[in-house]
Amino acid sequence: MTEDISAEEFSRPSNLPIASAEDIEFSDELADEEDQEAQQRAAAADERATAGREE
Repeated sequence: MTEDISAEEFSRPSNLPIASAEDIEFSDELADEEDQEAQQRAAAADERATAGREE
């Protein structure tokens, strides 16, 4: 059964958790060069996402 969602309801921002708060297991020993580059990109994205945000 599907529920009709109005455009207003669909466009409302939700209170989802911030991705940086997720617990993700990562192993430096098993990481290859692409994994390490992805970690660096993720860290840079986290910095951009939280820049100027008061804690």
